[in-house]
Amino acid sequence: MRDTNTPMSWEQDVYRYEETIALKIPGYHNLYDMTNRLMAVLLNRADAPANLLVIGAGGGQELLTLGSRHDAWSFTGIDPSARMLEIAKLRVERAGLKQQVTFVQGTIEQLSQELLFDGATCLLVLHFVKGLSQKRELLLHIAQRLKSGAPIFLASINGNPNTTAFAAQMEAWKSHMLDNGISLQEWERFAASIGCETDPEPASVIKELLAEAGFLETTRYFGSYLIDAWCAVKG
Repeated sequence: MRDTNTPMSWEQDVYRYEETIALKIPGYHNLYDMTNRLMAVLLNRADAPANLLVIGAGGGQELLTLGSRHDAWSFTGIDPSARMLEIAKLRVERAGLKQQVTFVQGTIEQLSQELLFDGATCLLVLHFVKGLSQKRELLLHIAQRLKSGAPIFLASINGNPNTTAFAAQMEAWKSHMLDNGISLQEWERFAASIGCETDPEPASVIKELLAEAGFLETTRYFGSYLIDAWCAVKG
């Protein structure tokens, strides 16, 4: 994104984010719609109050999708990126959901363990956390802030980048992005980020990390090329 603070260009950045993320990920909106529907089922309170934790809230898609359909739900959205939080804040305000959301710039360690949430989302975040120990620590911190039986929804890029299977998925994903108007330069930046800015692990490893953090009944509910999504409940 451009480093400019003029209102017009900032609005353009927000619109560009909304447009391009859905072009890059097949079924992007389905991921959030399915998360919303499963969250409502697992909470068993579609129309009753619930307090949810959103990890990596920058961008704001979880807040918009869930918040617009459940006006009794409240959200604490946390993200270390001030820039991404600004996108989320503007989108939330534009959707009239400001009163439902509390934003926190920082990391989950800054949240008190005394306030326990009814559920959590961590969508398209975990692959940015480098190293198994750090991924495990994040999931443990989430678990410590959830009530017993609370659901977690997790989506991330997964796989072993050194395999032919991973390469095949990347090639097909490249075709999808280019056919949907993403530039070759933007694709190449994304491809180069694998293993540098992002640290994917095989899906089996992520499921093990969830179990180690105390989550049970892990179920895969979404897939899109190298992206998998699971729901689980805190034991």
